[in-house]
Amino acid sequence: MHLLGPSLLLLANILEYLAFSDSSKWRVEHPHTLYSWEGACVWIPCTYTVYSGRKDELEELIVYRNYKYDEATKSFEGLILYNDTKPWKGPDPLERVQFLGDQRSNCTIHINPVLEEDDGWLGLRMIKKNSKWMERIDLNVSKTPLPLQIQLPPEIQEFREATLTCLLNFSCPGYNIQLQWSLEGDPGGSLKERAITLTSLTTKTISTQSKLTFQPRWTQHGKNLTCQLWDRKAEQMLSKATVLLDVKHAPKEVTTVIENPMRIQEGDTVTLSCNYSSSNPGVTQYVWNFQGSQMKQPHEVLIIQKVAWNTRPITCAACNQWCSWAPIVNLDVQYAPKDVRVQQIIPSSEIRSGNRVRLECNFSSSRPRDVRFFWKKNGIFLKEGKELSFDSVSPEDAGNYNCFVNNSIGQTMSEARTLQVLYAPRMLHVAISPKDQVMEGKKAILTCESDANPPVLQYTWFDWKNQNLHHYDQMLRLDPVKIQHSGAYRCEATNQLGRVQSPPSTLTVYYSPETIGRRVAVGVGFCLATLLLAFWGVKLQRSWKRIRSQQGLQESSSGQSFFVRKQKVRRAPLSEEPNSLGCYNPVMEDAVSYAALRFPVGDNDTPRTGGSGSLKQEEFTQKSSSAAIHPPSFRDARTLETEGPSPNTDDTVTYSVLKKCRVGDYENVLPNSPEDEGIHYSELVHLGVGERPQAQEAVEYVTLKH
Repeated sequence: MHLLGPSLLLLANILEYLAFSDSSKWRVEHPHTLYSWEGACVWIPCTYTVYSGRKDELEELIVYRNYKYDEATKSFEGLILYNDTKPWKGPDPLERVQFLGDQRSNCTIHINPVLEEDDGWLGLRMIKKNSKWMERIDLNVSKTPLPLQIQLPPEIQEFREATLTCLLNFSCPGYNIQLQWSLEGDPGGSLKERAITLTSLTTKTISTQSKLTFQPRWTQHGKNLTCQLWDRKAEQMLSKATVLLDVKHAPKEVTTVIENPMRIQEGDTVTLSCNYSSSNPGVTQYVWNFQGSQMKQPHEVLIIQKVAWNTRPITCAACNQWCSWAPIVNLDVQYAPKDVRVQQIIPSSEIRSGNRVRLECNFSSSRPRDVRFFWKKNGIFLKEGKELSFDSVSPEDAGNYNCFVNNSIGQTMSEARTLQVLYAPRMLHVAISPKDQVMEGKKAILTCESDANPPVLQYTWFDWKNQNLHHYDQMLRLDPVKIQHSGAYRCEATNQLGRVQSPPSTLTVYYSPETIGRRVAVGVGFCLATLLLAFWGVKLQRSWKRIRSQQGLQESSSGQSFFVRKQKVRRAPLSEEPNSLGCYNPVMEDAVSYAALRFPVGDNDTPRTGGSGSLKQEEFTQKSSSAAIHPPSFRDARTLETEGPSPNTDDTVTYSVLKKCRVGDYENVLPNSPEDEGIHYSELVHLGVGERPQAQEAVEYVTLKH
C-alpha cells in the first residue's frame, strides 16, 4: 500500500505529460524551487526551447497558482495570476505578476510583492500554434525573512587564509538587501572591508551570498561570528546567523617552570613542568629537550634524578597537531671545580736535569667561581698557590704532582702529572744472583742495574781482563756456570744523554762435590793402575824369560816348535760317564807349552824323522792369515784305526797342548819330569796310507780338530 500510492501518482503525472504536452519538442529550464517571504518579490529566470522544425512564436502564456488538472474537462484549473496572448503587450509595472520574456525562448516572470498565499507551486502554461506545454515551478514563501546560512571551510587554522560564506537563497532585482559580518571582540568592524557580495540569478540557482576571507588568529578561537541580513531601505535587520569560530592552533604561551624552591646543586633532584595557555585541539603529548636528546611523554612534569653539573639549558614543547616550544631555561646548577689539570708552562719540551720548571694549576669551570689552589707530590702536601716552580730541577724532583681546587661546594683534585727528568745513567753496579759465590754447574745471573731516564739503550759487558764479551743485554746469564767463569765483571750503560761504567763485581765459582769425587777417583785409579802395570810388568818379564828358555829347548829338538800363551779361566767340571773320551780343558794356566810341528805329507812327500817314540796325536788347523789359536775338538783315538789318509794335503800347521788331567782322563799327559811340570811335549806325525805305527805303551792318541 505504501508503494502503490506514489506509483499511481507518478503514473497520473506521466499520462498528463503525454496528453497535454509534446515532451519530445519542449524543453524548459528554471530553478527547481524559489524562496521568498511576505512582502518581498520573486524573480523566476526561465528559458524554453521547442524542437518542431518550425519557427512558430509563442501565442499564449498563462500563469497558474497551485493549479490542478481536471480529468473531466481535460483542462487545468487554478488561480490565474497572469494571462497574455498575441499580440503581446509590454510589462505593466502596476501589475503584481510580470512576464519579462519573449515569444521565442525567454519565459522569465517577476512577482512583486509576493504574498504568503503564493506559497506552493506555479504553473506556466505555454501555447504555440501546433503545440502546448505546462511547466511546474515550486515557490516557497514564508511569513518572515529567510534564514541565513554560514558556510565554513572544512578546517580553520591559525594564520591560514580562510573563506566563510553567508548564503541567502533569495535574489530579486529591485529589492535592496545587504549582508553584513560582525565578530565578537571586534568593535571596529574590520571584517566589513574584507567581505564581498555576490548575486546569482540563473536558471540553476538564485542566491545572494557574502564571502568573508581573512587569516584567523588563535585569539579568535571560540568567538562568535555573525552574518546579518539588512533591509537598506528600511534600515533594519531582517535576519542573522551566528557561528562559533573553531580556529585550530598550536599550544600557546608555553613555558618551562622549575619547581625546586632552593638553589640547585650537582646531584639534586629537579622537578620541571611544561605549561601553556591555549591549545586547539588539546595537548596530547609533551616533548622535553634534555641534554641534546628529545624525550616524549604524555604528562607535563619532568623529574631529573641526580642532576649533572653540566646540564644544558632545558626546554619543553606542548604538542597537538603542532608543537610549540617554550623558551629555554638554565638550571644554574652549582658544582665544585671541574676539569682540574696540571699544565707545564716552562719548559715547553722535555725536562733535563738542571732546567728551570714551572707548573700551573688550571680548571675549566666552577660555580661559584671563587676558588683556592693546593699542591701535592706523591700524595704529600707541598704548598698553596696556583703555580709550582723549580729553579734547577733534579732527578729527585721527578714524581707525580697533583693540584687541588676548591670552592664553597666542594674540592676537586687533578689527575697526577708525572714530572719526568731526563739524565744520563747513574748509580751503575753489577748485581749477582743468587749470590756472588756459586757452585759450578749451577746458574748465575749478572744484572747491570742503573738509574737512567730515558732508559738505557745498550748494555756492554766486560770481564776481569777488560775484554768486551759482546753481550748487550741487561742480564748476563751463565748457565751452567763453570770454574773458568770466576772473576770480576763490570758493565757499561748508554742512553741518549751519556755513557757510564760500573765498578767491578767479583764472581767466585767453587768445585762441586761431584767434581771433587771424580778428581779423587782419578788420582786413586791412576795410582792403582800404576801399581797394577808394575805388577804385570814384572810377571810378564818372568814369563818372557821362561818362554825364551823353553823355545831354545824346542828348537834344539825339531826346529818347528812354538809356544802359545792363554788366559787362565775356571776349568769345566769333569764328566762322570764311563765312556768319556776325556775332559775338555780350554784353559791353560799361565804356562808355556811346547809342541814339535811336523807337516803332513802326501804321496810325493818325504816323511820327516825324529822325535819321540810315544805320541799323543792331535790335529789343529790354523789359517795362514790368522794369528789366533782356535780351541781343539777331541775325537777318540780308536776311530783312527779305520780312517783313511787325510784328504787335507795343504801345508797346515798342527799343534797340541799336552797336559795330564788331574782326574786321570786322557786329555793331557802329565809330564814325567817333576822339575818342569808346566812344559809338555808332543810330536806330530803324518797319518798317511800304509801301516799304522804300533801304539806305544803309555801313549794315547787324541785327534783335535778345530
